[in-house]
Amino acid sequence: MSYSKETWKYIITDFLTAALVWFAFNVLRYYQQVVFRDANTLDEFLLYPSVWLGQVFIPFYWLVIYYFSGYYNKSLAKSRLSEFWVTLISSVIGVFGIFMFLILNELPIRYQIYYYFFFELLGLHFTLTYLFRLRLTMHLLKRIQQGDFAIHVLVLGIGEKALLLSQYLEKVGTKVTGFVRISSKEDLHVNSEQILGNSADLPDLMKLYPIEELVVATDALDETALSKFLYSLYQYKKPIKVWIDKKTILFSKVRLKTISAVPLAEITENNFSEAEKNIKAFSDRFVSCIVLIVLSPLFAYIAWRVKKDSPGPIIYRQERIGFHGRPFMIYKFRTMYVDAEDSGPKLSHEEDSRITPFGAIMRKYRLDELPQFWNVLKGDMSLVGPRPERKYFIDQIVQRAPYYYLLHNVKPGITSLGMVKYGYASTVDQMLERLEYDIIYYENMSLALDITILVYTIKTVVTGKGI
Repeated sequence: MSYSKETWKYIITDFLTAALVWFAFNVLRYYQQVVFRDANTLDEFLLYPSVWLGQVFIPFYWLVIYYFSGYYNKSLAKSRLSEFWVTLISSVIGVFGIFMFLILNELPIRYQIYYYFFFELLGLHFTLTYLFRLRLTMHLLKRIQQGDFAIHVLVLGIGEKALLLSQYLEKVGTKVTGFVRISSKEDLHVNSEQILGNSADLPDLMKLYPIEELVVATDALDETALSKFLYSLYQYKKPIKVWIDKKTILFSKVRLKTISAVPLAEITENNFSEAEKNIKAFSDRFVSCIVLIVLSPLFAYIAWRVKKDSPGPIIYRQERIGFHGRPFMIYKFRTMYVDAEDSGPKLSHEEDSRITPFGAIMRKYRLDELPQFWNVLKGDMSLVGPRPERKYFIDQIVQRAPYYYLLHNVKPGITSLGMVKYGYASTVDQMLERLEYDIIYYENMSLALDITILVYTIKTVVTGKGI
């Protein structure tokens, strides 16, 4: 079965429900007002411009509200409690918007009737929407339990915890592919025939089996060893969940998931809510589109100056590592001479002779980063997020700070807390110092913090403190 097909069921149901609610609300509205301006019959009222236009466009309006609520992000991972609250909050926001732009423009026979209209529309919309959604969700949960949607999981551990966890996973329709021994000290509680190997075999196992998630459940490692082991799993670019107990309190910043009675923390999930993710994604693309259009004359001028300053391409392309460890090509205005890295990757510094005269000016005001708005528009990057690095330097960083892999849970950004608080790094040691700011950002991610970083970035650009 296709995950997207199940999502479309929710979208179509919400669309039809919104259309039905708007029609029912207008029937109630007509009879409560007795006569609506020049409309002497219900048919005339339903053909009134604000009514029939609403019948056409309001269902689409509700889909926009639901998109920004994040409701459609994970159709197979819905909590009935969160579904209730998301539907209620979306209904309140959506109904308020309808009243502000449609209902308040019509003059009622008495103003007190606005209260009736508001709560009638809210009650109708929330009740019908939630009931239809709940029916779909209950049906979907039943199919998950029957095994129609099986997520293939590799359990890391062979002890009592691993056994208990696998039993719960099987009950909720998750397919346990097998178990991996991660310590010789752990007592065997699972079926020995299901043990696929030990931790050293993980690279081969990840290639051999269609693993979709990694779940860690063991008592055999202390806090330090468990921390190092968890961070080593980021290279496989799969969701990682860990059984939460007193040893895993260091992961208190990550989202807690519960499967029946088992508390699991998904350590590869960042702290943005689904609504914040969608708002951020839309804002990134909207702002990038505006910037690319409005600043196009500046782009043209910089391109002319780069070409005039030194021979070579105007745009410099370089591979960086981005979201979930995927490589992508980053775009910058060229600030160095074309043979700058003939001897291999090398970090730049303030007095770097490889930087062209105009390149130094661009770096000072961060103008060389402007083409990265195209990266944001493509979806490779975000406006705010940890700066992407080259694999050559990442390999050096993770030898000393394996938690660097946490940053791959977030899209890299044009600007970051590390860039506004620390600036450019010219050595790996300085990159490690700047990493501390990026980890602080990761643990405290919010739209408000993003806005703050953008304000500081604008200040950096205007004052020319880019170096």
